[in-house]
Amino acid sequence: MFTTVGYRPHAWQKIGIAADKNGKLTGITHHAVSNTSRYEDFGEGIVNASQFLYACPNVNTSYRLLPLDVNTPTWMRGPGPATGCFALESALDELAYKLNIDPIELRVINHATVNPVNKLPWSTKFLKECYALGKEKIGWQNRPTVPGSVTENGMLVGYGMAGGVFGAGRGQASAKGILKADGTLTLQSAVSDMGPGTSTAMVTMGAEFMQLPTNKVSFELGDTDLPSGPTQGGSGTTSAIGTAINVVCTALKQTLKEMAIANVPAFANFKSEALKYEQGIISVADNASINISYTDILKAANKPEIEVVKESGRATAEAQKYAMNSFSVHFVKLHVHPVTGVIKLQQIVSVADAGKIIAENTARSQMVGGAVGGLGMALTEEVVLDNRYGRYTNSNFGDYHVPVNADTPPIDVLFVNKPDNIISPTGAKGIGEIALVGVAPAIANAVYNATGKRIRQLPITPDKLI
Repeated sequence: MFTTVGYRPHAWQKIGIAADKNGKLTGITHHAVSNTSRYEDFGEGIVNASQFLYACPNVNTSYRLLPLDVNTPTWMRGPGPATGCFALESALDELAYKLNIDPIELRVINHATVNPVNKLPWSTKFLKECYALGKEKIGWQNRPTVPGSVTENGMLVGYGMAGGVFGAGRGQASAKGILKADGTLTLQSAVSDMGPGTSTAMVTMGAEFMQLPTNKVSFELGDTDLPSGPTQGGSGTTSAIGTAINVVCTALKQTLKEMAIANVPAFANFKSEALKYEQGIISVADNASINISYTDILKAANKPEIEVVKESGRATAEAQKYAMNSFSVHFVKLHVHPVTGVIKLQQIVSVADAGKIIAENTARSQMVGGAVGGLGMALTEEVVLDNRYGRYTNSNFGDYHVPVNADTPPIDVLFVNKPDNIISPTGAKGIGEIALVGVAPAIANAVYNATGKRIRQLPITPDKLI
């Protein structure tokens, strides 16, 4: 498995940041090299976030690939920004200490109201709200301003934070809706669900769009005979499939209106524009006393069900006038043993600007999973390569350490929960990647706050602190 399915590429980064004495950024230079195989190029936008995450008049980036005698890397969670934001957010934290400015305040000072690369306004951006929510939840006022100056029960205490970003576009998708005379709605798409809760989200949205109880709605997926869906990944599945379901439900409502006109005498003299659909009832817009349930419409038409297949396109031409991203901010409190260098996380607070939250439980689980993955990136996960043969010496889960329950602190998840209706009518933006992007630098920044030692190579293990 270690040599056949790919991995996050190794990366070497060099970053420089300049600011005036008031904290206003004047320049960013970010160069990166990552490895690929001899037989295939694999690259990801490691330096891209440095180009637009903060307002800065002078930005210079470069990204190169280094072919090595190893297998090809692949797409891992938060490809590109997960690696690049470790450098960017660590450097910003270091700058904050140089300027004696709170790290959150430094980011607010350099908040970008438009995308610095293409000069487009964001469809929505509530990054400042993320800062405020997380700051309060983590107890940021308790953060020591002098690194290594506060202890609890003999342990050094550190607080850190970092931001995350990922693209939030909308791809193409198809869906089928089957509305039955028994009062149920079945939605279908060939999309897979690898764990983010796609099924739950689609049932929730289908119930909302058709104004039906969720126990009357089901979602079938994962079968190639069904209408084609997008790849499960890239933080775009919910907005893509959700938009297709919105189109399907709109078409179902229109079909019901036309069936009522054709099969129910009370509606025979009305046009469909004069009818409205509400809570499963078709009625005359200016005379609600003329109404009929959709189940009765189907019975009147002698149809057991109606079926609609629709496709949603990518984001509209109007949406192309905006920059589209999801944002996150992660806060960490941790303890470091002053003698052994052992790190014990005490609390993680992850805050997301991911548009409208469709299903809060599964969205929270996405954020928790990302935080645990970021914990592994920061503190435990590392492959050891035998340079003679290009083979991994720790290619097993005894020697390759992923985080376990004992490593994982309480994780608080907060959502801004404001819809982005420019990206899609669902109001949702991607959440999967921003759950991880920014976690590792937040931990590294907390380690510095606790110890005064800036660790620039992951994972941060005790030998690097003592």
